[in-house]
Amino acid sequence: MAKKQQKNTADYIRPLNMNGLNGRVLDLPATKKSKQQILLVYGHHASIERMFGLAEELNRYGAVTLPDLPGFGGMDSFYRINDEPTLDRLADYLATFVKMRYKNRRITIIGMSFGFLVIARMLQRYPDIAKKTNNVVSIAGFVHHEDFKMGFGQKFFFKAIAKFFTYKSTALFARYALLNRPMIQLAYWAAGDNNVKMRNSSIKERRKRVRFEVKLWQCNDVRTYCATGSTMLKVNLFQHKGTTDADVTHIRVAEDRYFDNHVVEQHLGVIFRNVRCIDTLLIGHAPTVIATAKEAAPYIPKQLRTILKTG
Repeated sequence: MAKKQQKNTADYIRPLNMNGLNGRVLDLPATKKSKQQILLVYGHHASIERMFGLAEELNRYGAVTLPDLPGFGGMDSFYRINDEPTLDRLADYLATFVKMRYKNRRITIIGMSFGFLVIARMLQRYPDIAKKTNNVVSIAGFVHHEDFKMGFGQKFFFKAIAKFFTYKSTALFARYALLNRPMIQLAYWAAGDNNVKMRNSSIKERRKRVRFEVKLWQCNDVRTYCATGSTMLKVNLFQHKGTTDADVTHIRVAEDRYFDNHVVEQHLGVIFRNVRCIDTLLIGHAPTVIATAKEAAPYIPKQLRTILKTG
């Protein structure tokens, strides 16, 4: 099954070059019954391959485009062109992609976790894009550092670690001394069921997941990963006054281990014109790293499917 999915994924991946940065984009064309244009933006610890199952399920409702972000999924990072992966630069990059890809067509934009944060900032900076959206969807997304279920001390610790590995020398050390294959495998096998992504899996399934985790950790640029991690822990979109000219549908994960759903809803109301929340019984922040379309389907609950059908 895994080999078949990988082959299918590769069939729809195309090269992507923007502003001198090389990456990839997944293009799933619309079926005869669905002509909606859907832009899907993945989260922090992700790649096109990880989100393929979700993209495939969304393809039932329209054409799905899933681009790499600079520094993620194997794409060149902003550091390569002597720039930095700030939230504003990522938002500008995504806006450029939207304008290049969709021109004046109306679109539905769906973001997973950190991907939604980039979307929210883009819509703040580019009101013209906000006005041409059919739907804006957050799947376990956030817009403020207080959305995290973390105390001050815990945030301070993770921000310090993230800052430490944003330097070129320390990032190289992390990539080759800490994020080599044996070290990653050892960490996941040692954690066992204590890691939610490995829980309730057979030995065979766990091996597949660990192999994929190795790829994920190694395809994402360490400096970008840490710089954006630091950004997430101190972000505050409230400092940019005014709401966006768009409504948002927010998918709440019942037992999200990262975010406080009630706080997220309140903060979304500051940024967006209207907020519609859809509750789910999901306990994982995101689909498993090798989720098929069937396994990713619960992240698109019935109410959202109704919205997508109507455009």
